Amino acid sequence: MHQHVPVRHRLATILCVAGLCAASPLASGAQDARLAGLQTRAERTNFVETSRYDDVQAFLATVDAASSLVHVTPFGYTFEGRQMPLAVVGRVADARPATAKASGLLRVYVQANIHAGEVEGKEAILALVRDLARGQHPEWMNSMVLLLNPVHNADGNERITLTSRGFQNGPLGGQGTRVNAQGLNINRDHIKLETPEARAMVRLLNDYDPHVMVDLHATNGSRHAYHLTYETPNNPAVDPAIVQQARTWMEAVTAAFKAKDGWAIRSYGNVPPREPERIWRTVEDLPRYSHNYWGLRNRFGILSEAYSYLPFDERIKVSYRFMEEVLNYAHDNAATLRRITEAADAARLPGISQSLRSQIQRTGNVEILMGDVVEVVNPYSGHVMHSRTDVVRAEMMADETTFRSTERERMPAMYFIPADQKAAVQRLRAHGIVLEPVAAPVASGLESYAIATSAAAERPFENHQERTVTGAWGTTDTTVAAGAWRVSMTQPLARLAMYLLEPRSNDSLVTWNLFDEALAGDGYPVLRTRD
Repeated sequence: MHQHVPVRHRLATILCVAGLCAASPLASGAQDARLAGLQTRAERTNFVETSRYDDVQAFLATVDAASSLVHVTPFGYTFEGRQMPLAVVGRVADARPATAKASGLLRVYVQANIHAGEVEGKEAILALVRDLARGQHPEWMNSMVLLLNPVHNADGNERITLTSRGFQNGPLGGQGTRVNAQGLNINRDHIKLETPEARAMVRLLNDYDPHVMVDLHATNGSRHAYHLTYETPNNPAVDPAIVQQARTWMEAVTAAFKAKDGWAIRSYGNVPPREPERIWRTVEDLPRYSHNYWGLRNRFGILSEAYSYLPFDERIKVSYRFMEEVLNYAHDNAATLRRITEAADAARLPGISQSLRSQIQRTGNVEILMGDVVEVVNPYSGHVMHSRTDVVRAEMMADETTFRSTERERMPAMYFIPADQKAAVQRLRAHGIVLEPVAAPVASGLESYAIATSAAAERPFENHQERTVTGAWGTTDTTVAAGAWRVSMTQPLARLAMYLLEPRSNDSLVTWNLFDEALAGDGYPVLRTRD
């Protein structure tokens, strides 16, 4: 359980680190004045620079001290030991998970800077915290508690270079790195949980149990004409009601952008440059990505990708507006969103076929707005950047933005994991999956997985050689020993547990080598019951 660490008594020290020293404690009038003039580092530098870690901490401390709506608490530590700050915003007394849940309101988690070169989301979240403290969108406080994490990859955020994001259009003063201090991509770590940052986020989910999660990024690649693209859970194993409602949600957000801003946004895609034909293709459906992982937890996962060739200030603005419209819809439909997630948690799935592997499908042709860029030079580094032009060219191309299941498996009643498989047990617990000790041997109604083939990828990915196995479940006379662990499939996280434990799923614990030693010996050690 997180413990709220008050920041008000540390405000003067934190502010001095950022060169913003002030007397403390602050009088009520002074607090209001501080909010009125409070700016992010991006705003103070006319969007030449992005906020460093100390800027973020000082900014949040100022708002925490000035507003009864904002409560700042650490929720974990980075690889290099930096506290990861969370702003809990709402009509709640403190930042504790129990307090947020006891409010009975929709809980919405928003994170940015998981890739620390994509810095516009960080600046947009800071601006949103300030603006809510100033009194904007008071209606949201009637329906929601917001959990705002502006600097998820704080270590990468401090590794500023002027060229770390290729042709991205600013900030001219540089930005951080895609990976964390371990050299790992946190947004590929939501299954194996090898970064402290991913573990902190999953622990936050277990503690606060938000209904909605939003991940703010900037694009790479294609020169399209959209200010922002988005994605929602696209893995066929996700609860269908969540998938459908998320699509309806994004249609409403798209319409709001068009009506209020005149901007075009659409579902995420890139045009692969080496294909013999033009294709608008989305990201993989793997739950190692945040939005799909959140979907497998029976929650609404939303990915936002601001267009990287927009100027830095415009990327901040469009990221802010995306949050604003997402939250407008969440406010208007809070009861529906809660009902859908609660129904997914309560569903009884044993005996029902679930998807394990899938492939992208072509659903005909779609009109995509393509754009163009011009080359501009960063005056501080001489580095060439790309800047979006006003060119908008409608082009018909193949649509590959959804997935169809290619392999399915009937969900069992339970799985059994031997006590010696400590790494797997530890990962399951970290995800929040409930494991129960087996008190007496189990000898009937069991199935084991017979391995036919087992192969590791030739090229390592994130320090792993991903493993793929084939085989089949069949009856066995093996006995589950007392002291093993039982994973019941009647728990809320059953979809995620099955995806982790089925050896054929495309992003399982087998994929990430957690069972390699057992596979080299007696075979897959996990047993299951069909009924």
